Amino acid sequence: MAKSSDIKYLTAVKQEKQKKKFCRFKKYGIKYVDYKDIDFLKKFLNEQGKLLPRRLSGNSLKYQRKVGDAVKRARQMALLPYVTDLMK
Repeated sequence: MAKSSDIKYLTAVKQEKQKKKFCRFKKYGIKYVDYKDIDFLKKFLNEQGKLLPRRLSGNSLKYQRKVGDAVKRARQMALLPYVTDLMK
């Protein structure tokens, strides 16, 4: 006899709703992206050191450009690596 936990129904599995992405710069009122703040800039980089796209980070276009410029400056000043295996 089948137990109640073994019975499977043909309904869709409920998935958790993804949190809505937001621009943290607009939400927290950050006006200036500092290239010297490495811990903050690492939030916008993946494990290889590449810049995350807007669709993943949730930044607006204006601040995504500022983050990109800040990361480039930090790399130029050798505060961030250009390429790495395990950054985080």
